This record gives sequence, C-alpha cells and structure tokens, in this order.
Amino acid sequence: MRTRLCHRLGLELPIVQAPMGGASCPALAAAVSNAGGLGMLALSWSDAASLRREIRETRALTDRPFGVNLVLAWRQDERLAICLEEGVRIVSFFWGDPAALSPSVQAVGGVVLHTVASAAQAKASVAAGSDIIVAQGWEAGGHVLGEVATLPLVRAVVAAVGPAPVLAAGGIVDGQGLAAALALGAAGVWIGTRFLASAEANIHPTYRARLLAAGETDTAHTGLFDLGWPGAPHRVLRNPTLDAWAAAGRPASGRRPGEGEVVAQGALGPIVRYASATPTAEVTGAVEVMSLWAGQGVGQIHEVRLAGEIVRDVADAALRGAAGLFPTPDAAEAFGCSA
Repeated sequence: MRTRLCHRLGLELPIVQAPMGGASCPALAAAVSNAGGLGMLALSWSDAASLRREIRETRALTDRPFGVNLVLAWRQDERLAICLEEGVRIVSFFWGDPAALSPSVQAVGGVVLHTVASAAQAKASVAAGSDIIVAQGWEAGGHVLGEVATLPLVRAVVAAVGPAPVLAAGGIVDGQGLAAALALGAAGVWIGTRFLASAEANIHPTYRARLLAAGETDTAHTGLFDLGWPGAPHRVLRNPTLDAWAAAGRPASGRRPGEGEVVAQGALGPIVRYASATPTAEVTGAVEVMSLWAGQGVGQIHEVRLAGEIVRDVADAALRGAAGLFPTPDAAEAFGCSA
C-alpha cells in the first residue's frame, strides 16, 4: 500500500501519527514508524536538552523515518537548528507561515510538511516551497486551524496543489477513513485521536478512559482552554469545566467560573483551570476538568491497542474496504487497480 507520500518519505504505509503535544513521545513515534507509518514528535515547547534527548531516544528505538513538528505561533529557529543538527530530515510546521524556515530543512535534503485550512493557504504554501500539505479539517482534535470539514477541504486542496502530496487530517481513525481519503485524491492520512488511545501515548489513564467512553457528539469546538495559547480554537471532550462555563453564560476570559484555580499538578508545576495543557501520564489532580483534546472520530474508538497494531489495522481495513471506490492515481497504486 504505497503512495507518493510513501515514496517521498520512505514509508511502507501512508499513515502519519499526528504530533500531539505532551501525548507524543519516543515510544509512540518509534512504534508507528516501526509498523511502516511515520511517527512524529511534538517539540514546539521543549528546551534544547529535551529536544536532543527525545530525538535520540526515538532513534534508539527505530531505524525507520520519523519527523518532528514545530508550532509557528512561537519562534522556532533555534529548535529547528537543533533538530537538523540531530539528523532530523522530516519537519512539519503548524499555525504560521513556514517560508522563512523551510529552506534550512531543504538545504540538508529534508522534507517540509505544512498544515493548512484552505485551498488558498495550500497554494501559497506550495508556492513558498512546502513539499507536502496537511489539510486539517474542522473535525480534528486539539488545536484546529480552520472551519472547513475534512471531506470538502481535502478535495479542494488536492485540486489546488496537485501533484504535491496531500495528507487528510481530521476525524480519521480507521481504515475506512484512509480508503476514503485516498479516493478523494489524498496521498495519505494524518491520525491523532486514535493514537491517543494507544498503549504508548503519554496520557493520563483518566483521559484515556474518557476517550474510550466518548461518542461522536461528545466533543466541542471552542476557544475555552486558552491560557498559554490565546486565540487558538480547539476541539476537546465536553467536561465539567466546559459545562460550568456554558451554564454561566459563556463569559469572557477574566470572568469565567474558577479562573485561576489550580486543578492539577504536572511535571512543570501547577496547572490552572482553562490552561492549554495535555493531561500527561504523570499529572495528578482533577484531570477530568482539564483540556481533553479529541476529534469527532472518537466515537469509533473502543479499545486501547499497541500503536503498531493500530497502523496495521488501519491499512488492512482500508484494503478490505476499497472495493467499490473510484480510484485516484494514488488509490490505484495503493489498491493494485487501474485508474
């Protein structure tokens, strides 16, 4: 099951694990890469020592390709330089214009991925030198760049930037989602929420249990958890913090119920209500009131699996479900049929 994405990045399968803040870790990234997909580290807020440690730990666990993600709402030139020094050659950028940083990646033979929310953004990104586009739909969990659903967005982006490879992101958790994305012209998928429910993801057991219990209507697109990353909409599981805020009339920041209250403790210290903070495994306290990132595909997730098993399950189910889809060139190659 190989597409242009696989050929470009040296993958066996067109499946990328989304970089998910504190939930991503060397064990998760390496497991996905070892299974034939692309594991990703989220390093946007790491200091220099942590950057080097995570990259080296991942490399010790896999000899396959893996990548890193940097959020451009913060300056990332120093972090990028360290990643490249450490031999990283796949870099994804999010929430900003990567034009100033992309040449550094490509100068050492690297590949630039850039997440967009519209066809116009995709065209501008490719024109500025991005190699692979991630089309993130509104269904996605975590921070969400735009307001267009995945299906129409992927179709528009593929039409706008082809033959540049496009990854479909948002609401995709299984093989049916992969098959559908390929049929729309995407070269692969970018999966986040399903990997949160993997054994390797660095999340708190309470958070994982909430993911497994959730249905497709149990998420909310909001700007509520904004302390630390203001003005950045996101999708989370509904929880007592969101419910209390809604019951209070959805007041603005500064007048929200319990604002400033310490609700948990993490590796870096106290976590206050409304913080943009992933409930990682070491967190203690009221995890259920924190930002529980999740996409709308969460209702299809019913069990914890090893990340490598998830990769293989998604690929196998896509192949089984491909019959009857009208293949694009990528689908034709992946499914062994003629376009």
